[in-house]
Amino acid sequence: MLNTSDILETIKMIQDENLDIRTITMGISLLDCADSDIDKSCEKIYEKICRLAGNLVKTGEDIEKKYGIPIVNKRISVTPIAMLVGVSGGDPVKYAKTLDRAAKTVGVNFIGGYSALVQKGFSAGDKELMESIPRALSETEFVCSSVNVGSTKAGINMDAVKIMGRVIKESSEITKDRQCIGAAKLVVFCNAPEDNPFMAGAFHGPGEPDCVINVGVSGPGVVRAALEKMDDTDDLQKVADTIKKTAFKITRMGQLVGEEASKALGVPFGIIDLSLAPTPAIGDSVAHILEEIGLEEVGAAGTTAALAMLNDAVKKGGVMASSTVGGLSGAFIPVSEDAGMIAGARSGSLIIEKLEAMTAVCSVGLDMIIVPGDTTPEVLSAIIADEAAIGMVNSKTTAVRIIPAIGLKDGEELNFGGLLGYGPVMKVNTKSPAKMINRGGRIPAPIQSLKN
Repeated sequence: MLNTSDILETIKMIQDENLDIRTITMGISLLDCADSDIDKSCEKIYEKICRLAGNLVKTGEDIEKKYGIPIVNKRISVTPIAMLVGVSGGDPVKYAKTLDRAAKTVGVNFIGGYSALVQKGFSAGDKELMESIPRALSETEFVCSSVNVGSTKAGINMDAVKIMGRVIKESSEITKDRQCIGAAKLVVFCNAPEDNPFMAGAFHGPGEPDCVINVGVSGPGVVRAALEKMDDTDDLQKVADTIKKTAFKITRMGQLVGEEASKALGVPFGIIDLSLAPTPAIGDSVAHILEEIGLEEVGAAGTTAALAMLNDAVKKGGVMASSTVGGLSGAFIPVSEDAGMIAGARSGSLIIEKLEAMTAVCSVGLDMIIVPGDTTPEVLSAIIADEAAIGMVNSKTTAVRIIPAIGLKDGEELNFGGLLGYGPVMKVNTKSPAKMINRGGRIPAPIQSLKN
């Protein structure tokens, strides 16, 4: 039975509180497109993506019109391309350009999967793809890249970590005339999930079906608005309960959209990623939720505790509202994409070391962090290693999306535009970790990996 008050509440959430479906992402396996001839492989990839995703954007738009629910992004994730490079050889950038061409043809916002999974070492095609990332991201518009360098089971591949510090720096340098956008489309993971619908880290894992629909919900503004109505004397258990109830409502909407998209496209429905994903828009901020809980400004003492409670409450509320939860699921803290995080970084309340502590309890990690352009590759690698260690030891996903702002120093700002936002250049500890990074090898998996 339809409840009028529930309908009116949802309309208010959409109109006044920035509620939206952040993305419908179609995952497509390209394993059957492998070929010893790279040009033939590219032809197969283009044909398969266009065939399966040809109606993805239209389907999303139809659902928007039918239910009045904004669906901000329609995206595609594909099999890690390094797997295909291992079969075909040749210049991996050919694959990137094929993905970009397919993305333009079907009209999606981004396509992810220019990726390699190297947590335990390098197989054929991995190093070639990793070395090609700066060029691939500079010569394409819609392609996103990710590399998984560690896991709780495997430890951390420090040879890959060293490479990625240099790759990130080169990706910024080669796109410095475009606000260093290359590095903003590149994520380095530990414990990367195979069904993540959010960019730039989305790829279609080898254990996934041939084609699947995954949905990423959002709604930080809705959670903040719910907390704003509470009394300042309400205890934190009541705050957590309010967040859970709100997350349930947000996720139910995502479940509806996922089921509708699956039915219309004739593709299995995979998972709901129930993450709170912010935008630079005022009123759509995870930081503002933390401040509504009771912090003067994000970054203050107590920030990590408040974020831990928020993340847990979102998961508890969302998991009851969906048939299958996956991806990252929780709360994102991308600095340049969150108005409250930007303000905290500008004022100096939020520093990189505090962000690192927060990543131990949030969904991802150091996300959309802008650092001085003269930051060395070794420092970038060491930041990746620190973040990967948090993920490895805590059996959770962590990631680094860090942008060296070429030509800029502490306090200056970089503006990407759109959902990627803008933000201040944050100060970095410049003491050299070069000796450690240059040792290479592998940090062994922690003892808790032996769970069998």
